[in-house]
Amino acid sequence: MNNILFTHSYFLRFDPKQWSQGQPYAPLGTIYAAALMRQEGYNVALFDAMFANNPDEVIPAIEAHRPNFFVIYDDGFNYLTKMCLTNMREAAFKMCKLAKARGCTVIVSSSDSTDRYAEYLAEGADFVILGEAEHTLLELINKLKNGGADYNSIMGLAYMGEEKIIKTVTRPVLKDLDSLPLPAWDLIDVATYRQAWLKHAGYFSINMSTTRGCPFKCNWCAKPIYGNRYNSRSPQHVVNEIKLLKQNYDIDHIWFCDDIFGLKPGWVLEFARLLQQEKINIRFKIQSRADLLAEEELVKALAQSGCENVWIGAESGSQKVLDAMDKGISIQQIRTATGLMKKHNIKPSFFIQFGYPGETKDDIRLTIDMINKLLPFEIGISVSYPLPGTGFYEKVKAELIKKTNWTDSDEMALMFTNTFPAPYYKQLHSYVHQNYHKHLAKNSLTKLINNPFTITKSSLKKALSVLYYAPLTYIEKLKLNSFEKAM
Repeated sequence: MNNILFTHSYFLRFDPKQWSQGQPYAPLGTIYAAALMRQEGYNVALFDAMFANNPDEVIPAIEAHRPNFFVIYDDGFNYLTKMCLTNMREAAFKMCKLAKARGCTVIVSSSDSTDRYAEYLAEGADFVILGEAEHTLLELINKLKNGGADYNSIMGLAYMGEEKIIKTVTRPVLKDLDSLPLPAWDLIDVATYRQAWLKHAGYFSINMSTTRGCPFKCNWCAKPIYGNRYNSRSPQHVVNEIKLLKQNYDIDHIWFCDDIFGLKPGWVLEFARLLQQEKINIRFKIQSRADLLAEEELVKALAQSGCENVWIGAESGSQKVLDAMDKGISIQQIRTATGLMKKHNIKPSFFIQFGYPGETKDDIRLTIDMINKLLPFEIGISVSYPLPGTGFYEKVKAELIKKTNWTDSDEMALMFTNTFPAPYYKQLHSYVHQNYHKHLAKNSLTKLINNPFTITKSSLKKALSVLYYAPLTYIEKLKLNSFEKAM
């Protein structure tokens, strides 16, 4: 028998911030690959590392399934796996060794292994798949099953030859995404995910992908899997999957984990029409861009479809910084998009990035002012994080001697020299969050004063929270000032 045991290297417990939030998403890329291999006649199983305590827990799964092939296939749709956290890399190395010691052929596919294939081969992997992996994996395992030994004809592969590492030519990305089988959700213990979500959020959210890739060229954004190509599933194909997920798993909410949702002209309008035609009601959140959401027709269609939250890469309130990033958006587009989303009852949320090379105190002030004036629903703050293969990485790589990746997603370490020392940005993160919540509270208080007859227990609590956040913001600001004076 040709058995394949799939796993991934994202251990939720190894990421304290994400573990405390308790809102895990299943390894979507992994179960896409498993679905394709099963469709092609292979026996597949999954060790889902999401809730495991440590890599050693994979041993019983290996011994139970006795796989010929052990595949560590990380989710290319999740920004946490794209960050290549060192906790997860070490877990992957350990599982490579454990599987290799038990006679498995070890195959690895991830953003990190695409960038660091030599390290993974040295740590026990027999093959590393470079880039988009489903069809490379299928071709490789077919060849291995049939006793083939010439792998050089397989595109998108790295492996150890007799004297050196062999890296084959790049495989073109898949254009017809509808041709892939739907993810093998039956391999996932959905009940465990549901329990975590209900406990921490009060509803159950599941992840879906409608596209692959991003054609924009922000110079800090790494694209080791899909590159700059952008391919989309058809709206009907996506709606069919939503119907199945609602029927089989009684989901409340979807995170469409595309880099950019609905970029293809007319896609969102057709999606909205089909959902209405099928009488499907579903709430969802997406990631998009400010320039796309400056068009009211698109925002209105998203709202009609059930979109309730949109995360955009606002990044900075300084046009100078946005231009240095090659972001391709304007501050005015951020303002317009935010206003349109609020008009149509969609919650706008901002990704904010501090510490990009050349950012000054004035640029930081502009970003804080933008947040306070536009008052997004949520903000996610990070410091600039250089990933291999980006223009940004090339600018600072000479300084990345001791450290090239964060240990976990909450580390927030600045790994290169900038305007301020690294501790300053950690404190800036705390200050901006408290200041943001203070302004949200002030806004709620103003609304209650202007409309006292609309008061509820919830709105009163939110307004009165200004008494908590105002002094806390002041203290955080004093700490931030102390870092500036110490320079």
